[in-house]
Amino acid sequence: MKPIISADSHVLEPPDAYTERIDARYKEIAPRVSFTEQMGAYFEIHGINKPLPVRLVSGAGKSPMEIERHPLRWEEVYRGAYDPEARISDQDRDGIAAEILYPTSGMIICKHPDVDYRKACLDAYNLWLAEYCSVHPDRLLGAGMVSMRTPGDSISEVRKIKELGLKGVMLPGWPATEDYDSRMYDSFWAACVENGFPVTFHHLPGSRNPNDSTDSIYGYANRGVNSKLNSWMNLIRGNQDILAMFIFGGVFERNPKLKLVCAEADAGWVPHFMYRMDYAYDHHRHHVKTEELSHPPSYYFRNNVYLTFQDDTIAFKTRHLMNIHRLLWANDFPHFDSTWPHSQEVIRTEMADLTAAEKDLVLHDNLVECYGLGS
Repeated sequence: MKPIISADSHVLEPPDAYTERIDARYKEIAPRVSFTEQMGAYFEIHGINKPLPVRLVSGAGKSPMEIERHPLRWEEVYRGAYDPEARISDQDRDGIAAEILYPTSGMIICKHPDVDYRKACLDAYNLWLAEYCSVHPDRLLGAGMVSMRTPGDSISEVRKIKELGLKGVMLPGWPATEDYDSRMYDSFWAACVENGFPVTFHHLPGSRNPNDSTDSIYGYANRGVNSKLNSWMNLIRGNQDILAMFIFGGVFERNPKLKLVCAEADAGWVPHFMYRMDYAYDHHRHHVKTEELSHPPSYYFRNNVYLTFQDDTIAFKTRHLMNIHRLLWANDFPHFDSTWPHSQEVIRTEMADLTAAEKDLVLHDNLVECYGLGS
């Protein structure tokens, strides 16, 4: 079997990641790590009224009860989450050769309603991430973050991310102005293709405004008095909305070489979703406004969309109904949904029915092709 690469892992931005690199105008209000005895260490982001407890995003290998009961001090965080040398030991323990790295506090910052502040924070994050990855560039493969403040800004950010040696870009769930199917972004998609970058939408729970009232850590959509857990399902729904917009909105029609990574939203739902898109286009496009497409919607999904997941038995049982060349396994370290340090056991169990060639595709080859890694 070829070396295993995780398509979705994370860093935890250390206390000085933003404060030491952000534009001087924002230094006093830069994101930071704070602490209370009740909550433990948490990410504090100016302008966002929901703190992010570190214990929720550094729970790999721990039981849910342990995570809930034990507020973490920063000193107790997995060191590999912010120390590149320790990260290599974490990879070795899990049998992982390399990882595509995404942010943690940045997952919230990219939704910040103040787009100028958002841009300053993400610029600082990209500088820190590049420093982190530069220590082991063959094993630490960072995805930079783009503010989507304006198309012009974002094109410049893509070029800077390329200069920094990062491997892809992650986009916020909502751009600053028109939505992603607007033709105003076609020049941005062209820049991503030109620089060899797939674009990632990581799980996107919640509404456009992260300060909307909600009592669930997963954001808006927790309908019902006793159904807070329902909001967790938005990890899938949020990405489905994005993907359908890209397809029905003609983004892939106009930008056929664009690669989109849908991260941490599983894949077992894909066959039925493609079927329903094709049905909707065939039966309803004449009375519901949509773009004219040269191919069925499922064609664009099969060719342009990549999907990451940690454990998804249904995806493997239905792999013949989707494009297995677009499936990317991930360990999600150090977050609490991670398979670390038991990824090898998970892989053996989940992929027991796959051929050796299929395992190589999902664990190595598809990611290498997607990111243009060349080996």
